[in-house]
Amino acid sequence: MITIKRMEEKDTQDVLEMMRDFYDSPAILHQVSEEVLRRNIAACVGDNPLIEGLVFRAHGGIAGYTMLAKSFSTEFGGACVWIEDLYMKPEYRGGGIGTQFFQYLEDTYREKAVLLKLEVEPGNTWAIDVYKKCGYSELPYTEMIKEL
Repeated sequence: MITIKRMEEKDTQDVLEMMRDFYDSPAILHQVSEEVLRRNIAACVGDNPLIEGLVFRAHGGIAGYTMLAKSFSTEFGGACVWIEDLYMKPEYRGGGIGTQFFQYLEDTYREKAVLLKLEVEPGNTWAIDVYKKCGYSELPYTEMIKEL
């Protein structure tokens, strides 16, 4: 059994280590600096209303983390929750934490948002299968960015 809790300052080092692993994986298509990782954690444990950080606790330690960004979707006409980061330590993968997390999201945001959204690298078939099992479907968009 896991518990899902708001990220706290005391979680910084554990989350930073998991973020390094996540951001060095094929799930991320470009390099992210240490400064950006630390800024993300600071925003999650601070009072930034646009991001929420959660940790998954199991067996007395942290099994994983997520970062949720808040926005508004004009296409769907309401609040949108973007699952920006979702990481489970390898020894906890396949144990149902993801399924429990997605149920937590639905329960938490059912009355507050109209859309849960995430990105996944096309080759990450294991994650895609988990997301589909939890009711997510693909949108046929090409995402474009311009860094400032």
